[in-house]
Amino acid sequence: MAFSSLSTPSSSSSSSSFTLPTKPSPGAGSVSFSRASWEGRQGARKVRMAAVRAQAEAVDTSISPRVSALRPSKTMAITDQASALRQAGVPVIGLAAGEPDFDTPAVIAEAGMNAIRDGSTRYTPNAGTMELRKAICNKLQEENGLTYSPDQVLVSNGAKQCITQAVLAVCSPGDEVLIPAPFWVSYPEMARLAGATPVILPTSISDNFLLKPDSLASVITEKSRLLILCSPSNPTGSVYPRELLEEIAAIVKKYPRLLVLSDEIYEHIIYHPAKHTSFAALPGMWDKTLTVNGFSKAFAMTGWRLGYLAAPKHFVSACGKIQSQYTSGASSISQKAGLAALNLGYAGGEAVSTMVKAFQERRDYLVRNFRELPGVKISEPQGAFYLFIDFSSYYGSEVEGFGTIKDSETLCMFLLEKAQVALVPGDAFGDDKGVRISYAAALSTLQDAMEKIKEAMALVKPPVAV
Repeated sequence: MAFSSLSTPSSSSSSSSFTLPTKPSPGAGSVSFSRASWEGRQGARKVRMAAVRAQAEAVDTSISPRVSALRPSKTMAITDQASALRQAGVPVIGLAAGEPDFDTPAVIAEAGMNAIRDGSTRYTPNAGTMELRKAICNKLQEENGLTYSPDQVLVSNGAKQCITQAVLAVCSPGDEVLIPAPFWVSYPEMARLAGATPVILPTSISDNFLLKPDSLASVITEKSRLLILCSPSNPTGSVYPRELLEEIAAIVKKYPRLLVLSDEIYEHIIYHPAKHTSFAALPGMWDKTLTVNGFSKAFAMTGWRLGYLAAPKHFVSACGKIQSQYTSGASSISQKAGLAALNLGYAGGEAVSTMVKAFQERRDYLVRNFRELPGVKISEPQGAFYLFIDFSSYYGSEVEGFGTIKDSETLCMFLLEKAQVALVPGDAFGDDKGVRISYAAALSTLQDAMEKIKEAMALVKPPVAV
């Protein structure tokens, strides 16, 4: 897609008429003027004035070093690229974005529309409406075994805002944020925005991408401030069993300064026999945990932008300060819709279970088909709606008409070009061996994508034995 440069038409100045003085002004000495000298002096004056104006009008275009250090989201970049190609007439299948293809359940949408009709369109309290915060407290008690009061809950414009504010509230420049990889693309950038240093803890596909307690213990220092856990995981779909979380909690307990941010946004998208455990529910962890959840994924409410943080009051108050100066409260309409979502029943009731059943069918189809590809390694996801597939055995392959597949990024470029399927390279998630595939798309769409991927990968021969 070509972009034309912007240009400003130059204004042409007409030559003004002037008369040379024939006699000096009273009191002036005898001065001789020629037309050439007059024009020369006027030209020099114009040059000087133009230089002065340019200096006065010059804009300092420098950007804050913290912002300059941020990396743009590859997930969003690839999604935008796929959209642009589709608009240009290229039939690209986009499997990059983590957005359910389902419509928001009707009862939730109706609650939002009723909020508009009933005039619930004004500012709400910064922390969220009392009725919604009470409903969140009830949900956390009944489903997660967590006890909070409304003043320990902060409703925000999506879980992403909750996480960003939490990192900003508890981290100082020089602190370290511990992040298991593969990770959600935004975690390290949030740490950098707070002036903290992201410390990446690699995991292995042979361990289902779960953090080993020994790996955690080996990197903790006096600078370690925050450990971020995401279960079920984006991008791997891994679910931490309670026993493993208890081992991690035993290590965290040894370090008074170390906190845990538990990202539980995919909590309800989980496949039997896996079970979700809230980290704050583990013995001794309530005081040290900031729990983040929301409505986007399980309730197919991505565009409603609604999430929440539950934590000890001093942490919630600090996050509330940021929010009050940043965005203020979440949409009043979205909060009414969120209340309706929580009233659907335990774990979202039938509306959510129907979507989860469809996600599981899609997962099973993709896992079965990708296992037919030679050289591919898969850890079967236990939750969320992502596959993180190891294609590294293909790196180094030469493909006629394309070139060398060097890494996850060139593999995704190859699949976009040859298969017209948009995926996200694993280097965006801190693991270049893999590629993330979102199966938050109709089964028929996934079947078309799978056929195209198989045809494209048939052109590639793994350069190493697997």
